[in-house]
Amino acid sequence: MKIGILLSRVRVEEKLLMETFDKRHIPVDLLDDRELVFDLENIAPMRAYDVILERCINHSRALYTLELLNAWGIPTVNSAHVAAVCGNKFSTTVALMTHNVPSPRTFLAYTPESALEAIETLGYPVVLKPAVGSWGRLISKVNDRDAAEAILEHKTILGSYHHSIFYIQEYVAKPKRDIRSFVVGDETICAIYRSSEHWITNTARGGQATNCPITPEIDALSRAAAKAVGGGVVAIDLLEHPDGRLLVNEVNYTMEFRNSIDTTGVDIPGRVVDYVLKVGRGEL
Repeated sequence: MKIGILLSRVRVEEKLLMETFDKRHIPVDLLDDRELVFDLENIAPMRAYDVILERCINHSRALYTLELLNAWGIPTVNSAHVAAVCGNKFSTTVALMTHNVPSPRTFLAYTPESALEAIETLGYPVVLKPAVGSWGRLISKVNDRDAAEAILEHKTILGSYHHSIFYIQEYVAKPKRDIRSFVVGDETICAIYRSSEHWITNTARGGQATNCPITPEIDALSRAAAKAVGGGVVAIDLLEHPDGRLLVNEVNYTMEFRNSIDTTGVDIPGRVVDYVLKVGRGEL
């Protein structure tokens, strides 16, 4: 079997995956997205691959490459469809709603004026996010009208594509933590709590990881969210609502797991490699 790993650089996660393949005596090719050049009419260089594992940092590079590879009939983990849905918060929300997966109430607006109207309809505080982004960047908790007007003005002046769409979500008063679960195929393999005194609990922003037992509710909701976006290898971010409900906040298609292996006791890279091999053998 010939396997490729599409990546931007070798981070801890990619090193762990490479070590897992190596322990099983399975060679892999590293496909650096900074060096790739595709002749769109020449599939020959890629035809030899049975499966390619996508691990790009850059969403656009991942999306374009996966779309091309899938069009050529080359299996990938994850698929272009999953990357397209998970890489855009609006698309994720629509997919979750379509499949009746509970998520925070969300508004979409296109001008500062309509965004302000949406914010005040939803009620303070709200969370204002870019539709495309990761690691908790450019996310704002908007506590009152003064803050809303200032943030909307700043986004308008910045003027980039990312700031021209206003994705507005209800603020969920979680208990100083959220839950990240990991789904591989049709199984929730483990989960962590990400705790912080700050309202943003991403580990990339200083959140601390501890093991989270997988309850039947976490399992069912995680698998439902994964199915809604197209399946594969994904991480689900869950919020604990004060009324006791669990809500799916986001789904991540190039998941980071360095802080979750020792925390959960689960061999996450091993489980990912198992899945990649099944895809490469045509078993999924």
